[in-house]
Amino acid sequence: MKRFALIGAAGYIAPRHMKAIKDTGNQLVAAYDPSDSVGVIDSYFPEAAFFTEFERFDRHLDKLRRRGDGVDYVSICSPNYLHDSHMRFGMRSGADVICEKPLVLNPWNLDSLKEIEESTQRRVNTILQLRLHPAVLELKESLANCSSAKSTVELTYITSRGNWYLQSWKGDQRKSGGIATNIGVHFFDLLGFLFGAVESMEVHLREPTKASGYIEYERAQVRWYLSLDAADVPAKQRDAGMRTFRSINVDGNEVELSGGFGDLHTICYEHILSGNGFGVDANKCAISVVSEIRECDVVNGSDHRHPFVAL
Repeated sequence: MKRFALIGAAGYIAPRHMKAIKDTGNQLVAAYDPSDSVGVIDSYFPEAAFFTEFERFDRHLDKLRRRGDGVDYVSICSPNYLHDSHMRFGMRSGADVICEKPLVLNPWNLDSLKEIEESTQRRVNTILQLRLHPAVLELKESLANCSSAKSTVELTYITSRGNWYLQSWKGDQRKSGGIATNIGVHFFDLLGFLFGAVESMEVHLREPTKASGYIEYERAQVRWYLSLDAADVPAKQRDAGMRTFRSINVDGNEVELSGGFGDLHTICYEHILSGNGFGVDANKCAISVVSEIRECDVVNGSDHRHPFVAL
């Protein structure tokens, strides 16, 4: 049985990590979050020590380590801009780390993580769960058997958010990396996983709540659209009460990703615990893409409309 600590226990994604720790037969021994709204822990590990002050959490883990009872993994679900620091803390505390997306906000930060991996002999793992989705694995296999012609891909992801979003750290680009990083990084990782390296790209729209553009991969031409605006959900789905719309169309065929998400974190943990997790290098393509989207000039006058979205 492996012993885990968790940073960011009150966040949206933390329960999936708690469930994965429990489902893989391991133990959460300590958790930290500045917010004390963490009653969800009772559903998984009610005996876990909990701290709202990082210094006390640090001291507790150090005490466990010095008495030979330290943690094997630190799972990180904190705000995006803190991931880098928290991964360094985990490794320097003698643990491997499992970090939510995005691993870092800037690609050059990946190199320093690798240096700390080497100096501490610990490992960084990240959650790239879409790579393990059954429909994605099936598509990857079918693409391997296709001709050399580039695929035509249209990606749309609309996940409605209320007024709170822009008032939180997620609405601060310095902390979240902006919309393409915060809600899009998994999809850009998926595109790189399926279609190879990026050859060129353009950004056609970049606003706090929506963005769009074009990316040429080795084996695909991709138009993408991301939005937090409920009005962008297609009318049929919106009339049915849906506030999220996800579509990946490859060469005219829809990739069905609406199901199969529930256990992907657990599957990621299984891979990590068996030594087959996704490490620092696996993150480089997606982190480079979202960093470029954030920093490059918007191409004025380009058609940023998406076929599924009436703008």
